[in-house]
Amino acid sequence: MAAPVPPGASRPSGNAPPLNYNYNPNLPRNYPDSLADNMQNLQLNSLPPSVIPNSRPGPPPFPSAAPLSSPYPGVSPPISRPLGSPALASMPRAAPLTGPPPAAIAPNAIPPVTQPPPFTSRPASTHFLAGPTSLQSGPVVPPLGDRPGAFSSSSPLVGPSVPSSSGSGPVSNGPPVFGSGAPTGGPRFPLAGGTQQTPGVGPSPPTMLSARAPSHPPTMRSFLGTPVSTAPPGSMGQPAPPFAGSVQGVPPQSGSPYGSRMWQMQQQQMVPPVPGSAQSPRMFGMTPPLPNQSMASIQPAMDQSGAPMTGPSKIDPNQIPRPVPTSSVILYETRQGNQANLPPPATSDYIVKDTGNCSPRYMRCTINQIPCTSDLLTTSGMQLALLVQPLALPHPSEEPIQVVDFGESGPVRCSRCKGYMNPFMKFTDQGRRFVCNLCGFTDETPRDYICNLGPDGRRRDADERPELCRGTVEFVASKEYMVRDPMPAVFFFLIDVSVNAIQTGATAAACSAISQTISDLPEGPRTLVGIATFDSTIHFYNLKRDLQQPLMLIVPDIQDVYTPLQTDVIVQLSECRQHLELLLENIPTMFQTNRTADSAFGAATKAAFLAMKSTGGKLLVFQSVLPSVGMGALSAREAEGRTNISAGEKEAHKLLQPVDQTLKTMAIEFAEYQVCVDLFITTQNYVDIASISVIPRTTGGQVYYYYPFSALSDPAKLYNDLRWNITKPQGFEAVMRVRCSQGIQVQEYFGNFCKRIPTDVDLPGIDCDKTIMVTLKHDDKLLDGSECAFQCALLYTTVYGQRRIRVTTLSLPCTSMLSNLFRSADLDSQFSCLLKQAAIEIPSTPLSQIREQVTNVCVNILHSYRKFCATVSSSGQLILPEALKLLPLYTLALVKSTGLRTDGRVDTRSVWINYVSSLSTPLAIPLVYPRMLAIHVLNSEELEGSLIPPSIPLSSEHVSDSGIYLLENGNDAFIYIGNSVAPDIMQQLFGVPSVDQIPTQFVLQQFENSLSKKLNDVVNEIRRQRCSYLRLQLCKKGDPSGMLFFSYMVEDKTPGGLSYVEFLVHIHRQIQSKMS
Repeated sequence: MAAPVPPGASRPSGNAPPLNYNYNPNLPRNYPDSLADNMQNLQLNSLPPSVIPNSRPGPPPFPSAAPLSSPYPGVSPPISRPLGSPALASMPRAAPLTGPPPAAIAPNAIPPVTQPPPFTSRPASTHFLAGPTSLQSGPVVPPLGDRPGAFSSSSPLVGPSVPSSSGSGPVSNGPPVFGSGAPTGGPRFPLAGGTQQTPGVGPSPPTMLSARAPSHPPTMRSFLGTPVSTAPPGSMGQPAPPFAGSVQGVPPQSGSPYGSRMWQMQQQQMVPPVPGSAQSPRMFGMTPPLPNQSMASIQPAMDQSGAPMTGPSKIDPNQIPRPVPTSSVILYETRQGNQANLPPPATSDYIVKDTGNCSPRYMRCTINQIPCTSDLLTTSGMQLALLVQPLALPHPSEEPIQVVDFGESGPVRCSRCKGYMNPFMKFTDQGRRFVCNLCGFTDETPRDYICNLGPDGRRRDADERPELCRGTVEFVASKEYMVRDPMPAVFFFLIDVSVNAIQTGATAAACSAISQTISDLPEGPRTLVGIATFDSTIHFYNLKRDLQQPLMLIVPDIQDVYTPLQTDVIVQLSECRQHLELLLENIPTMFQTNRTADSAFGAATKAAFLAMKSTGGKLLVFQSVLPSVGMGALSAREAEGRTNISAGEKEAHKLLQPVDQTLKTMAIEFAEYQVCVDLFITTQNYVDIASISVIPRTTGGQVYYYYPFSALSDPAKLYNDLRWNITKPQGFEAVMRVRCSQGIQVQEYFGNFCKRIPTDVDLPGIDCDKTIMVTLKHDDKLLDGSECAFQCALLYTTVYGQRRIRVTTLSLPCTSMLSNLFRSADLDSQFSCLLKQAAIEIPSTPLSQIREQVTNVCVNILHSYRKFCATVSSSGQLILPEALKLLPLYTLALVKSTGLRTDGRVDTRSVWINYVSSLSTPLAIPLVYPRMLAIHVLNSEELEGSLIPPSIPLSSEHVSDSGIYLLENGNDAFIYIGNSVAPDIMQQLFGVPSVDQIPTQFVLQQFENSLSKKLNDVVNEIRRQRCSYLRLQLCKKGDPSGMLFFSYMVEDKTPGGLSYVEFLVHIHRQIQSKMS
C-alpha cells in the first residue's frame, strides 16, 4: 500500500514524467490531447478564416513546451468570498479545429510549427537597457558575442494546424495561426532567422555627456551596475527571438541552449557576493562593474578654449542617454546568499529561477531597498509602490508554479494577520512554533506540519516544500474559502445590430469573430454560452437543442428590463453548438434591412447581466454607436464641448468623466454577482468612452477600440483580440489582498476592479495581462539591515472550476542610506507608477497642470540625488543616477503622449486612460516611447542573421524622405512612407510603384520577394513579442496620417513642447535653482 502523503507535501513522483516547464495547473487530466497554447491564441497578421477566401491551415505562432498533466485531477471544492484568504486563476485551453492535412498548406505560407500547450509565456518586448554615451572615465567595456536564444527547446509536440491564406497572387500577411490539429515534428522553438548581434550589456561607467567628440566609442550597458558572470564557452550562438515559429530556409535548432545544467553552470560562473552588500543578480552577458560608477552626468558644451559655451542648448544630441536594445537573455535568480537580487529591467528578456523571492513578472517594487523612514522616502522624491501582475505569463524556460494541497485543513497561515506560509517565516522551538515575517506574531505549528530544524535553523524539509522555498506558490483552496460551489465558465455575447453597425460591417465582423472562436472555449459540461442582439430593443435567443432552430425572444421594455426564459437563454455549449453557429451565420442577414438607428446599450447590458446573475461569467459586448435610448442613455457631449471653446482647457477634462452614476451603479452590481464585462467598440463616431468604460473598469474587464472601424482591415484584429480574450490564462470571481511587514502598509490600489472593503479588491475577472498598482506608506520606522516583506494573495476560480490561492511573496532589505535607494531604484516600475498616476489625474485636472506635475516629479528625484548623493561638484553638470538616467527622456515622452496632449479626440484620450489603468510594467515605456525601425534596409548585408533591425531614436532627423519606417507602441503600429522612396522598393513591399497608388484602407500583404517576406516576418515577430495583434496604419508625408506619425517623435521640438536636449537643459536649470 502506498505511504500516505503528509499535508502540503508535493505529490510523490515515483513514476512521474519529468517536470514540464509549461505545465498548466488548470488543465484537467482528462483532456491531455486537446490543449491549446494560450499564446497561440494571438493570431498573427492574418484575417479570420472566414474573411480569407480559400483559407487553409497554417502554423501556430507561439510554440512552448509540452504540458504536464495535473497532479490534482478533478474539480476543486466550491469557491469562497471571505478574504482572509485569496486564491487562484485558471488558464483556459482552446479546442482543436479540424483542417486539411499539412500537404494542403500553401507553398508561400510560413511552414507549420508544432503547437505548444496552453500555459506559455509572454515574450519580452523591446529589450531596452540603458545605453551609454561618451565615456569620460574608465575603460571601455569590450563587446561580447551573441547570446543564446531564450525560447528554444528540442522536443517536438504534436499540435493543431491553422488556417492560412493560399492561392496565387499576394497572400495576406502570415497565416492565421490559431487553428489546431496539425503536422508533427520539428523543434518547438526553432531559430527565427536569429537576431542582431549586440555587444554584451555591462554595468555602465558614469556618463559624462559633453559637446565634444567622445574619446571612446559608445558601449552598451545595463541599468544595474552589478557584477555578473560571463557566458560559458559555446553558449554564444545566435539568439532566437521569443516564441519564434519556424522560418523558411532556417534549419531547426536541435537542443535547448538552456538544458538541465543551466543553473549548475551558472553557479560555477558567478562572481561571489560581496559580504554586507546588496546582492547582485546573476546574469549572463554582463561584465563586472568598474569602480565608483553609479551615476551619469551631462556636461555643458565647451568652446575651443575649453570654457563652457553660452547659449540656450549646447549639448551634443548624440551623447545624451537613450535606450539601447539588447538581444542578450538574462538568467536571474531572485535571491542568492540569503539576499535579494536586483531584478532585470522589465523590458529586457530574462529567465527567472525562483529561489525564495517571487519572479519580478508577478510583483515588482519601485525601489528594491525599502527606506527605513517616511522622511527618507520623501527626501528621495521617489514613489514606493508595488506593481502586481499575479497571473503574468512566465517564460517558457521557467519552472511552473507548484500547486500545493493541504486537504481539508487548508494552507498554513498566521492566526493574527492571516499571512500565508512562505520562505521567510522563522521556525523556533524545534519546529513547533513559527514567527510570522509580516506581523511578528508567534504561532503554534500544526501537529502534522512539524519538522525538525537543521543546524542553520531552517526546516530539514524546506527544499522539498514549495511554500518554504519558492516566492510564488499556488494552494488548493479548502471549503472555508467558498461561499458557494465554484462558478462554471459562462460566456455571453451581446451584439449591436443597429443600422450603423449593420452598414459599416461591424455586426458581420463580430458574428464572424465569435463563430471562429467558439471552438476555443473550454470543453466540457461546465462551459455555458448565451447570445443576444440589440438596437432600440433587446433580442434574446433560445438555443435549446430540442428546438429545430434558435427562437428569438424580444424584450421591448428598455427602462425596466427583464430576461425571458432565464434557464434557456444560457445553455451548455455542447448542447447548442450547431444552433449557435447557425444563428451567428444568419444574424447579419436577419437585420440587413434594419433601419433602427438607436442603441439601448445600457438596457441590453443589464438584461444580459440578469441572465447571468445566478452564475456570473464573462459578458462580451460589441457596440458601434452612442447609447441613445433606455437606461444609461447618453448624449453627444463631445459636440457640446467643441461649441463651448471659450472654456478652453479648464473645462475640457470634464468630458473625460462619466456623465452620471447610472452605469457606475450598474457596474458595481455586476461586480457583486461576478460578471466581468469586456467592450469591443467598433465605431466611426463619438460613443462617450468616458461613460461606458466605467463598466469594464469596475468589473475587471477591458475596452477594445477600433476607430474608425474598417470592414476591410479591422475584422482580423477583432478576431484575434476576441480569441486571446477568451483563451488567455485567466480566473473568475477573484479577491486579492496585499499584506506588508510591520512598519509599511497599503495606501491604495489602482486598476480595473471593484472595492467594497478597504483591504481587498474584488475581481470578477482577472487575466495574465492585468496589472494592479499598490501604493505603500510607512506607519512606523523600519530597522536598518532587516528585511521588509510583501505578500499578494489572489483567491480565484479557474475556467475548469477549481478554487485556488496564488500567493506571491517578496522580501527586500531595509536601508537608511539615500544612495542605496537610488542604486536600487527600478526605472520601469517607477515610470509605470508615474504613468498610471498621470492617467488617474486626467479626468479631474487640467492637462497643463498634470504636465507640470509630471515634470516636477522628475526634477525632485534628480535634485535629491544631485544634492545628497552626487560626488561631482561642478554646477555645470546635470548629474543623473545610473539606474534612472533615462527618466528625463521618458518623462518628456509622457508629457507629449496621447493622454497629455491638448489635441486629439476626447474618446481617444478616454481609451488611453483605460488602457493605462491595467497596463503591465513591460508595456509602460513602449506606450510613450515606441520602437521605430527602418524597413527599407531589411535586405542590407549588415542585418543578415537578424530578424528585427536595430531601433532608431524618435527624432525626425533620423527619418529620411527616401525611407520606410515601422513604429510600434505595443498596441498600434504605423508604417510611414517618405515621398522619395525608390519605386522598386515600393513595388516589392506594396505591389505599386508609388505611395499615391496605395489604397486608403491598407492591409499588409506578402509578395513573392525577400523584402516583403522580411517585413511580414518583422510584423509577426513584434506581434508575438507584444502578445497583441497590432493594428497597422499607413502614414504618408504631408497628410494627417503623416502628422500622426511625427507626433510620436518625442525627441523633436514641437509648437507646444521642448526637444529632448532642451528638456534636459530645462531640468538642469530647475535643479540649479533648487540648489541655490
